[in-house]
Amino acid sequence: MLKQILSKLPRKSPKSDSLDSAGSDSGSNTPNLGNGFQCTIGGSSLTSKLNVVKRVSSAVFPSSIAAGAEAVEPHLSFKEVSNPQKHNLFISKLNLCCEFIDSSDPVKQDLKRETLIELVDFVSSGSAKFSEPAISALCKMCAMNLFRVFPPKYRSNFTGGETDDEEPLFDPAWSHLQIVYDLLVRFISYSSLDIKVAKKHVDHSFIVKLLDLFDSEDPRERDCLKTILHRIYGKFMVHRPFIRKAVSNIIYRFVFETERHNGISELLEIFGSVISGFALPLKEEHKIFLWRALIPLHKPKSVGIYHQQLTYCVVQFIDKDPKLASTVIKGLLKYWPVTNSQKELMFLSELEEVLEMTSMDEFQKVMVPLFRRIRCCLNSSHYQVAERSHLLWNNEHILNLIAHNRQVILPLVFPAIERNTQNHWNQAVLNLTLNVKKMFSDMDEELVLACQCKLEEEDIRSSAAAEKRRLTWERLETAAGVQPVACNFLAPIKTAACPVVC
Repeated sequence: MLKQILSKLPRKSPKSDSLDSAGSDSGSNTPNLGNGFQCTIGGSSLTSKLNVVKRVSSAVFPSSIAAGAEAVEPHLSFKEVSNPQKHNLFISKLNLCCEFIDSSDPVKQDLKRETLIELVDFVSSGSAKFSEPAISALCKMCAMNLFRVFPPKYRSNFTGGETDDEEPLFDPAWSHLQIVYDLLVRFISYSSLDIKVAKKHVDHSFIVKLLDLFDSEDPRERDCLKTILHRIYGKFMVHRPFIRKAVSNIIYRFVFETERHNGISELLEIFGSVISGFALPLKEEHKIFLWRALIPLHKPKSVGIYHQQLTYCVVQFIDKDPKLASTVIKGLLKYWPVTNSQKELMFLSELEEVLEMTSMDEFQKVMVPLFRRIRCCLNSSHYQVAERSHLLWNNEHILNLIAHNRQVILPLVFPAIERNTQNHWNQAVLNLTLNVKKMFSDMDEELVLACQCKLEEEDIRSSAAAEKRRLTWERLETAAGVQPVACNFLAPIKTAACPVVC
């Protein structure tokens, strides 16, 4: 019975004995791993070590947790590991770059910078496989390195970002941030990226924090953000409505609350290409964006910083739907500057671009208030404003609109033209005024003569009224001078006796 029990016990194989004896005979540099596996530390390559560790983990751990057991040392190079291990090394390096390195430790900073460059090169080579763990690690790394709160702005509150007189401020950490942005751009643009998986991590919260970075003082950072947001908008179609709403909220806050933001021009540049891709007919949501966001952007004092991009967006809307031209012109008239001549010049330039795309029907809806405003510009004492408004007549399309509606327009602007010929101080403006008057004479000489006669009659009536007022004031002054001086004082009032006994 005892022999039967002993025969069922496992016996040590001769091969195992020989291996164990060899392990005991070798030096202390050759530890025994058990089950016939040995790892020679002295004189062996790192690749062989990792291969042995991998075989051990696959033998010991189940397949469900093998991925967690196959962690790779992040300081290794991608050339030093096998192809199956590169994916795990990629994630390890991303996790390593999540660590915040203080500027007082240049050695660790250089190590982190080299690791980021390695990651960019690895993604650029096309060898990266963006599984869900890799996407999660990359988004986390970008969030840890990019998303931050900017220091207080010390510039004047009356400027909305950089102006022509101010030099841009450059972030001292840009050499580090630039590599992270480069990695994020390559990730978003990766051809084999699974959008269904990526959208779980590039979510609304990620996009909002990305949009917050547009307020950076560094123009280089804003330029990178512009590229990233444009590619996210193009690739993640599910996020498009949210991005439009979030950008609208930034514009509302800028126009109606702070009038301070550094990235409005970059956001408008993105939306310039977005608007050109809108399907026809335009959705009501898109028209609301024009009415509530783009047109009010003409209000802030700092409109000159982003006016070029704003004009492009407005023109793109009119190109999509010409019926919006009258709405845009009404918006320009609503926010038209009265005391800011430089801003008025920008409005006149934008008005010309809008009128070039305006149909006859839309023009007739707004021509009366429009040319009342242009009449004021023709008489402006600022010679550049007066000169720019006269140059509208050099545009063939605008001249054609004016010619077809001259019966309404000429009586509105003729008094301003005549006043310029008599009183304007600038010779260039005077020459342009005479040129415009000649154009009207060539269109309809009888109408010009009728307007001139009417103007003369109005001048006679106004002169007669002025003379009548002068005579009235003279009579009042004479009557006031004849009265005795004592009459100018009030007689003392006697207090009446109170009949009621108090």
